[in-house]
Amino acid sequence: MPSPYRAIFAAPGTKAFSTAGFLGRMPLSMMGIGIVTMVSQLTGRYGLAGALSATVALSAAAIGPQISRLVDRHGQRRVLRPATLVSLAAVAGLLLCAKFEAPDWTLFLFAALVGCVPSVGSMIRARWAVLYRDTPQLHTAYSFESVVDEVCFIFGPIISIGLSTVWFPEAGPLLAGAFLAVGVFWLTAQRATEPVPHSREHHTGGSALRSGGLQVLVATFVATGAIFGAIDVVTVAFAEEHGHKSMASLVLAVYALGSCLAGAVYGLLHFKGAPAPRWLLGVCAMAVSMIPLQLVGNLPFLAVALFVAGLSIAPTMITTMALVEQHVPRAKLTEGMTWVSTGLAVGVALGSSAAGWVIDSAGPDAGYAVPGVSGAAAVVFGFLGYRRLKRPVRQLRGTHEHGNGHGQREEHSGVA
Repeated sequence: MPSPYRAIFAAPGTKAFSTAGFLGRMPLSMMGIGIVTMVSQLTGRYGLAGALSATVALSAAAIGPQISRLVDRHGQRRVLRPATLVSLAAVAGLLLCAKFEAPDWTLFLFAALVGCVPSVGSMIRARWAVLYRDTPQLHTAYSFESVVDEVCFIFGPIISIGLSTVWFPEAGPLLAGAFLAVGVFWLTAQRATEPVPHSREHHTGGSALRSGGLQVLVATFVATGAIFGAIDVVTVAFAEEHGHKSMASLVLAVYALGSCLAGAVYGLLHFKGAPAPRWLLGVCAMAVSMIPLQLVGNLPFLAVALFVAGLSIAPTMITTMALVEQHVPRAKLTEGMTWVSTGLAVGVALGSSAAGWVIDSAGPDAGYAVPGVSGAAAVVFGFLGYRRLKRPVRQLRGTHEHGNGHGQREEHSGVA
């Protein structure tokens, strides 16, 4: 591991919470595509499969920020464990209804409850922010977590699709639930690095989403999420049409590999100046990378096109988290990060649903128009809101930034 990455793990507890976060984030890449694969295996209906995946994403989009808001007020352990238990029970219900051919409405009911899953990535980044706020190490830590995200997206679809196609249809979502349980309960057992909740007076002013800059980020990432959701669904259908459905996981892994490599390199660099111009450049690069997908004719060419498309993802996400820190109060940081994930989740829902409809109506080749249009929409939102991103909020540091309940570190630095 290059020395900048080694350096961030010098603080006690960092290896443990990052590893737990890795396990807890595996469902992010496994659950949606696992549901698509499972339902398409059992029913052959890609429209239903995409709609169920969209329901999970929309539910997470609605519930996730509220969970994170409670975390900022009450702490990760007190909030994440009950929320995770609800999500796990819903996963069990969904799998049983799918296996025993229950009515469609029961599938949608349990899919909606699956959305109680917490935003584990936001919880991990909040821990890094407490440790390394206002230091160059925080950029490296965010970069490392983006690489972890992409590693999840490399292996998650391979495991989920592979198990569901080779073993039994419900295997992918089932294992995703197991990863969620282990990751969250291990993470919340680590009290020493858990951010201390902020007192009630630090939560005045309503939701973090009242920030104009955060609104721009969320709107843009709705369109970005539509890219991801559509590509997942269309790639599975495209591979099946070419007689190699199980290869879809490998093709999607190549997509994530491009992002992983770009994120790893990006974390070794140190940039001067405001992050907003780099963010806008990344959004434009993602949109342009969707153009070759309209020309794919076989799986090898699709894999190459997706690898190139993936190169812009992690750097843009890393810069996005830096912008979130600038545009939301520190007492609402977890909620602010989760709103970005929520934007992605809404986009994934729209993209997967739209892609499923296009596939059922016009075939997989036409489906890649959905991420193309979504990329163009992201660019429009980015340019329209760019001026807001150049006006960060004034940060008032709260007390009790970090601690384990026994020896807490206080910061009384005033306005940063």
